[in-house]
Amino acid sequence: MLKFLRRKVTRAGRIDITPPAPAPGRAGLALVVIAKNEAAHLHDWLCFHALAGVREVIVYDNASTDATAAIARAFTGCPVTVIPWQIEAQTESPPMVLPRQVLAYVHAICTFGERFARMAFIDVDEFLVPQEADTIEGAIAHLGDAPNISLPWAMFGHGGHDARPDAAMPFAYTARAPRSAGPLLRWKCIVDPCDVTQVSTHKFHTASRGARTVNTEGRETTNKGRNEAFASFAHLTLNHYYLRSRAEMEAKIRGGAVSGVAEDQRRAAIERKARIIEADTIRDDGAIRFLARHGIADTAALRAAFGGTP
Repeated sequence: MLKFLRRKVTRAGRIDITPPAPAPGRAGLALVVIAKNEAAHLHDWLCFHALAGVREVIVYDNASTDATAAIARAFTGCPVTVIPWQIEAQTESPPMVLPRQVLAYVHAICTFGERFARMAFIDVDEFLVPQEADTIEGAIAHLGDAPNISLPWAMFGHGGHDARPDAAMPFAYTARAPRSAGPLLRWKCIVDPCDVTQVSTHKFHTASRGARTVNTEGRETTNKGRNEAFASFAHLTLNHYYLRSRAEMEAKIRGGAVSGVAEDQRRAAIERKARIIEADTIRDDGAIRFLARHGIADTAALRAAFGGTP
């Protein structure tokens, strides 16, 4: 009898890199985002972050079939680079898939990182919200040259919406879970790209600090040491409009994930988080207050801030 052995293929959670050498005069914050079919939200997201002082946005377009790429290219509020991105590599020994999201982050750091003092890696349903400052860089200026800043998700619920509202996300959703704990506790990072030696979706290593990271209050721990007590919404908050409307949540579940997680697993995880978020919410209008400091009072004003949608 012949027996065939199937080699198990795992997904790499992290990739080691050699960081780029800093270019003369490097400065500012770049946002890196991998997006698929986000035409309904991308202009709002770009306007918000241009107001927040982002120097450049690098959009990795994950085979969108809508106007995502066109909206990104037409934006005038800050430079936007669009890169078609469906790359997913596999090594032979050991057999391992290198996920396209992590590869996009590696590509961004190695290709563009030399020009920027910091890079942030977020999604189109995530907004970096300065709590008192007028810009993202102003909100973290007190952290000096910290090369790795961890921000916990502030997890927002449906806001009573069954269908997608016309309002921009910061105006449509103001109810969030009061704390980041349990399955709601995940992180995104702002890093010095010229110091990064290891890349993953939710954590980074740097040459100068290894696995150590700080929160927005300046408290330091290791990547593994990040817990609820370390999570801080002070100074700069990462608003994650995780659920959006009920219709959009269902589309998110069915639409496939960059991570490659199967639909049944994705449904169970998202619905679990939804129950936790919706069971106990508080009002958070930090994003609305930020926009008001820039003279933006409503969705129409936000969308018109840099010439309107294409």
